[in-house]
Amino acid sequence: MTRALIVVDVQESFRQRPLWRLVDNPAVVDRVDRLVRAARANGDLVVWVLHSEPGTGGVFDPASGHVRVMDGLDPLPGEPVLTKTVHNAFTTTNLAHLLTTAGVRHLVLCGLRTEQCVETTTRVGSDLGYEITFVTDATATFPIPHRDLPADADNEQILADPRTLPAAEIAARTEYALSGRFATIATTAELTEREPARV
Repeated sequence: MTRALIVVDVQESFRQRPLWRLVDNPAVVDRVDRLVRAARANGDLVVWVLHSEPGTGGVFDPASGHVRVMDGLDPLPGEPVLTKTVHNAFTTTNLAHLLTTAGVRHLVLCGLRTEQCVETTTRVGSDLGYEITFVTDATATFPIPHRDLPADADNEQILADPRTLPAAEIAARTEYALSGRFATIATTAELTEREPARV
């Protein structure tokens, strides 16, 4: 086993936020599921990563009950489910040890948010010497409001503000920043061409 699929923060916490209605890739769960099934069929390691903010009282607080894999995805027994408390999946988990023990040198990255935890994990993983494949169409993100927009701005205000950075532009910028430096960019289809048919 030399390759692992790292599923970053595809968790119910995001669906509890009003911003979820602006997600750029509503098919993210289906695409992640395709990658998971293909990885299992190939004998690759599948690692699930969840983001946790204990004691905050928000949707990422484990006490909320939302820090769990999104409905429609099911980790199998034996597939690691790690919990992180920072943006990348390495710093506050035993991910590097787990990968080293399994002999993994190539990581396939997908999940939420494109430019945040998935990109940060990609950059750190690359600096640690892993070969990285970043599957943009199996990630998702949201428009980013300008720093001067009030923190309690609703979706309509975010979209109406001309300074808001559109999600499509975020994804494109992420690809430009990562490609050839930190990762190879791939699509779900490219990685699942030999995926076995559903029974």
